[in-house]
Amino acid sequence: MKKIKWGIIGLGKIANKFAEDLGTIKDVELVAVASRSMDNANEFAKKFNAKKAYNSYEDLAKDPEVEAIYIATPHSFHKEHAVLCLQNKKAVLCEKPFAMNLKEVAEMIAVAKENNTLLMEALWTYFLPHYKFALEFLQQEKLGKVIELQADFGFHPTYNEESRVFKKEVGGGSLLDIGIYPIFAALSTLGNPKNIKANATFFENGADSTCSMVFEYENSKAILKSTLLEETKTEAIFTCEKGKLIINRQFHAPSSVTIISEGKEETIQFENKTNGYNFETEHFNQLIRDGKKESNIMTFDFSKNLMKTLDDVRGVIGLKY
Repeated sequence: MKKIKWGIIGLGKIANKFAEDLGTIKDVELVAVASRSMDNANEFAKKFNAKKAYNSYEDLAKDPEVEAIYIATPHSFHKEHAVLCLQNKKAVLCEKPFAMNLKEVAEMIAVAKENNTLLMEALWTYFLPHYKFALEFLQQEKLGKVIELQADFGFHPTYNEESRVFKKEVGGGSLLDIGIYPIFAALSTLGNPKNIKANATFFENGADSTCSMVFEYENSKAILKSTLLEETKTEAIFTCEKGKLIINRQFHAPSSVTIISEGKEETIQFENKTNGYNFETEHFNQLIRDGKKESNIMTFDFSKNLMKTLDDVRGVIGLKY
């Protein structure tokens, strides 16, 4: 199989997990990494055996040896860095949220098409075995139709205005950072809502600290929540006509699935020896090998719908970046 040669832009916490999992995949090589700090780039390159380290994203994007680039910079830089890489004909796997708003996402997709180059949003949950199982199970209506989804994601980091998580200007706050996951759970199972109700609380700097949402559908609803003020169960509970399917704690990450029906309860475990980023990466590698320019799973339309929904929620709660 053709070896895929990777570069990584933005070397924070998620990039470390991504690089760790990249090392478990056959026929790939981490060629180059880039950070604004040369020390950080050198340290990361040494840790993950990358051949080259750059303190310029442009230099990495222009490296003729690099074929695919994973972008893990803060949200507000996604469009700029994706466009830079695409214009240099590099396949781009860009961390979620794809960008700051639908306009930026549309621009990224347009540049990908102009350059006939692969682009995909790195929403890893879509590719995890437990989530794929849950999706298929619900689509087959083994418990009948979904009546209600309850999904939450909450954790309680120490407030720090310098941290990316809280910095409003880079897309910090609960909605874009973690609220995207409950919203993803709703869109991937129930589709686009007919109506959205939402309310939020805010930090002093204007970033949202909590966002509570209700998505209304023809015959069902989704009750969703993201918060940076408390630890929550971080589950996705699908109440169906004839039982429940529960994606257990950390539903967005490698997890287990519990099915409750006719008084019986069964939990299905999914063995996973990695952080879980290898599944999206293997899919992306195959797209490159097959000469594809768009994922058949994480499609442009889905990414646009996801961002439009995030924009719609922001409109309801009055959140502007």
